[in-house]
Amino acid sequence: MRDGPEPDAGESGAAMAAAPVRTHRLIQHYPIRPRPASSWHSPLPDDLAERASAAALLLAERCTDPARVTQANRLCVQQTRFPTALHWDPTSIAQGDLGQALLCAELDRHRPGQGWDVRAATLASTTATLLGRGHRPAMGSVGGSSGMAFAGRRIGAVALNPLLPGLDGVIAQDALATAAAIRGRRGLSVGSFDQISGLAGVALCALPNPEQSARPVVPFVLRALAALALEGGQPPAWYSPAELLYDDEQRSYYPFGNVNLGLAHGIPGPLAALAIAVLCGVGSDDCRAAAESLAEWLAAHVSMGDDGPGWDTVVALAQGPQGLVEVPAHRVGRDAWCYGTPGAARALFLAGRALDRSDLRNLAIEAMAAVYRRPPAVRGIDSPTFCHGVSGLLQITLRFHHDTGLPLFAEAASALTEQILDAVEPDRPMGIACVEPGDNKVDQPGVLDGAAGVSLVLLSAGSEVEPTWDRMFALS
Repeated sequence: MRDGPEPDAGESGAAMAAAPVRTHRLIQHYPIRPRPASSWHSPLPDDLAERASAAALLLAERCTDPARVTQANRLCVQQTRFPTALHWDPTSIAQGDLGQALLCAELDRHRPGQGWDVRAATLASTTATLLGRGHRPAMGSVGGSSGMAFAGRRIGAVALNPLLPGLDGVIAQDALATAAAIRGRRGLSVGSFDQISGLAGVALCALPNPEQSARPVVPFVLRALAALALEGGQPPAWYSPAELLYDDEQRSYYPFGNVNLGLAHGIPGPLAALAIAVLCGVGSDDCRAAAESLAEWLAAHVSMGDDGPGWDTVVALAQGPQGLVEVPAHRVGRDAWCYGTPGAARALFLAGRALDRSDLRNLAIEAMAAVYRRPPAVRGIDSPTFCHGVSGLLQITLRFHHDTGLPLFAEAASALTEQILDAVEPDRPMGIACVEPGDNKVDQPGVLDGAAGVSLVLLSAGSEVEPTWDRMFALS
């Protein structure tokens, strides 16, 4: 399924009048407990945690079985309304063998000694073979070289390990070229800086974590993101002119371009990367200044929905007397990881932690509380899957609970877990289906839009093992 901002069919950028951006003044303070140095605890009741873990295992058994995956990939191309978006790539985290290998490596952490490490190595062997033959992927995270390196170090496959230093060199070369190409420019394709394809994803996958020290490319990428964030002018330097939007439909809705607010493709991705760098102790003073600038920009672009504050998918641009101007967002978007309030709120919360800003943290929490006040039917995430589905919202909720200890996140986690478990269908090839618009069910096996991503999140929800895999998704 295509992942993109939801245009407002009622208005085009040309027809909307510009006005000052609204801000939201919070009236509630959320007392946040000190974050524990380690220890991940499931917020679910014991019986629900057991059910979540059992469902995770069922889905994992299905979606890491090569024969079943081959069957599902053939089937889903016939089922989907977006066939060009479904391309199985062995080297991809999003839709490929390496994503399934990442799931197996995570299961080995939960259930050591049960053969999941062997299965992970087998699934990663195709990636190793292709890299050994000179395959050069794009630099992105969930579908490119940055994600390969991140997953490869977590998997620890013997065949893949010797190739990782060379892969680091490829990533550095591509990232430095991208950084040079955007330096000082105004008006960019989101793919140059975002979490999915751009520099933010490179940074997230290269920052230090339990499986790796910081990779050599980190300071160069952070410097490029900081320079972009601190570039002056209006609209901000990271806006996308119409000719750089990704398809004709978006160009028709936004003829003067827009500023993307999604965690997957917008400025929250660089904000999260800069904030996490500061929290990891590798962020410079410029990183802190850039994180603060982006956080204040994002906070100033909050919308007020019926249930409370949140974020739309984009800020539209219009032509004013002096040039391009921002059109204030007048709605709250879907409640997904990729676009809408949850992803933006998570980035803002991370910035609040990195900068020790309670106002930013409180705004993020209040926005999440507004998400939970909305009935599930109006959240715009009908699928149980990760990218634009319930699993992505659950993973964000689990992270908020870990960082705050607030009961509202424990309650929401239980409700969202039940919602996902209700979608499990053992008779389907993968045990669960991705739900496209119009309630069209597609038997996808992958991480981003399929059973593997649901399994990863259910493992996180039902266990005492911290899901550090979600770093590459800008959540921790």
